[in-house]
Amino acid sequence: QVQLVESGGGLAQGGGSLTLSCAASEPTFSNYCMAWFRQAPGKEREFVAGIKRSRSTTYYADSVKGRFTISRDIAKNTLYLQMNSLKPEDTGVYYCAATDQVVPRTITTWYPYWGQGTQVTVSS
Repeated sequence: QVQLVESGGGLAQGGGSLTLSCAASEPTFSNYCMAWFRQAPGKEREFVAGIKRSRSTTYYADSVKGRFTISRDIAKNTLYLQMNSLKPEDTGVYYCAATDQVVPRTITTWYPYWGQGTQVTVSS
């Protein structure tokens, strides 16, 4: 199983920015589709953004389009989520996930590998 470790969470003000990182331990990182999910207390885990295993095609939830950018650095085995124009509704625990499937779907069951999560809190 690939190990994923998120970092970069913290407290931001509304309209501010944060960048999350997800470091993968496996050299086969480049062969996996990756995604970010988030979960607020008492809520279901929801898809935020995904990136395809080839040519880095990206996908975004409607709620974050135009504000968040998912990217990957193959050399560093690291996935990123650049979050701009943050809103209080973006608050939650953010998880990175990986799958060896061809495309990043928006359902949690598509991803067998998960990080431990990193807390993002956005104030008003």
